Amino acid sequence: MKKLGFGLMRMPQLDPTDASKVDIEQVKRMVDLFMERGFTYFDTAIMYNGFASQRVAGEALVKRYPRDRFTLATKLHNGFFNSREDMERIFAEQLEQTGAGYFDYYLLHGIEAGSLPKYEQFDCFGWLLEKKAQGLVKHVGFSFHDSPELLDGILTRHPEMEFVQLQINYLDWESEWVKSRQVYETAVRHGKPIVVMEPVKGGTLAKVPAEAEALLKAREPGLSVPSWAIRFAASLPGVMVVLSGMSTLAQMEDNTAYMADFKPLTEDEVALTRKVADIINGQIAVPCTGCSYCTAGCPMQIAIPQYFSLYNEDMREDLAQKGWTINFTNYENLTKKFGKAADCVACGQCEGVCPQHLPIIERLKDVSAHFDH
Repeated sequence: MKKLGFGLMRMPQLDPTDASKVDIEQVKRMVDLFMERGFTYFDTAIMYNGFASQRVAGEALVKRYPRDRFTLATKLHNGFFNSREDMERIFAEQLEQTGAGYFDYYLLHGIEAGSLPKYEQFDCFGWLLEKKAQGLVKHVGFSFHDSPELLDGILTRHPEMEFVQLQINYLDWESEWVKSRQVYETAVRHGKPIVVMEPVKGGTLAKVPAEAEALLKAREPGLSVPSWAIRFAASLPGVMVVLSGMSTLAQMEDNTAYMADFKPLTEDEVALTRKVADIINGQIAVPCTGCSYCTAGCPMQIAIPQYFSLYNEDMREDLAQKGWTINFTNYENLTKKFGKAADCVACGQCEGVCPQHLPIIERLKDVSAHFDH
């Protein structure tokens, strides 16, 4: 299997304020190009693209290609079940929405210290094995957002899990929060194949500071900036596939071109990514990946990831010289449909589900101080 996977998480939208309104015709063209170039791995989940992702997978992929031409992964998230009956209903809905008949890979979604007790309470690991025995799932695993110690404990107790999905990118490699390197090494020590998520960190590694981009372009003028992030992750021993949440046909063109005949990074190239990471870490204000897990339960309907993105952009600007940027208008336009950053009631639900463990409430205060005036 080629090492690039299509993450159906950030698909093109017809309405920029409504993630569920997916441009299916463009997705079909993206799927076609992906398949034409020999790539086969697709990843979806219940809540991706405003809960539309699994349906789009059915329309753009399953209905249009023979079932043995591709592999499809989806997930069970702890936020949507409170009984084994719920789990069975969800699984049946996933089969119905995708029309896949079975799933090649099925994951317990986003395990961390707060969600693990629920997965254990309902014996979700055993439930996965039941689905595998029934022929409804080919390979069982889980995605993970927590410490290497917790991962070690899970893999020790559940050696039956066949693979793990981890957040790995060169910016988070030595992060004290994400600990990409340490969780990667833990999975390797247990002999588990790794699926990589967030290799471009929600687009952060696609648009890097000018100084960092100059370093990458000096080394490989013909390669795009995000290619370095994808290739960094794919170069790691034990990595089975690297997911990219591609949003445009141009991104699909680029990623499939350089990954069609993939060559791992050299030691010098890996060292270069460390230099780039140092530059980015010196400028980034809020290390948000834009996954949007935080928004579904926000009582004030605050567009948290979008606001953080605008804020990050402005923090990289010389505001003393410019005084105003287009991001002020972009923020104002978003607040016509969503709550302002100032509307946060500090309920904490967002911080409870954030895979990056960000202090969202405090950072929203920063965003409000910048934009709400």
